[in-house]
Amino acid sequence: MKRITSNPWGRIPAAPPFILPERDMLEAWLEYHRATLLQKCEGLDPDGLRRRSVPPSSMSLLGLVRHMGEVERHWFRRALAREDAPGHYYSDANPDGDFDDVDSANAEEAFDCFRDECDRARKIASGLTLDDTGDRRGEPVSLRWVYVHMIEEYARHNGHADLLRETIDGAVGD
Repeated sequence: MKRITSNPWGRIPAAPPFILPERDMLEAWLEYHRATLLQKCEGLDPDGLRRRSVPPSSMSLLGLVRHMGEVERHWFRRALAREDAPGHYYSDANPDGDFDDVDSANAEEAFDCFRDECDRARKIASGLTLDDTGDRRGEPVSLRWVYVHMIEEYARHNGHADLLRETIDGAVGD
């Protein structure tokens, strides 16, 4: 079993402290999970990132990075900032394009897009309180709810990433 020990896209933070103010805690956990997804991809070439290693699932590590970039875009830009921000990798005609269309996808572009969406999300959130709301399908949604949902979404998909990575080359990590 090979351990992942570094991350070329940024430092892997330690798990957040046990005691922090609410917003600091939510932001620390979200950052932890963002970095963890990148750590799961560390050291793989584009073909490894595209590999669907748990059939019959269409998931790949590259697909997860593309998907989470779309999730960041949706919740922070569309829902909270109410921006018109169409999907990068999917459409109504191709709702799973983020996962399915990775065979010739540019991995570097996908990571750049992911980092850009995370940066934009941080900027949007910095101007809001936890109780400020955006709109999700005509219903108000608070930044607090979005933070909790994002942590849940990353935690679930980081579990998928763990399994994908281990089946690709035996590497495991936090």
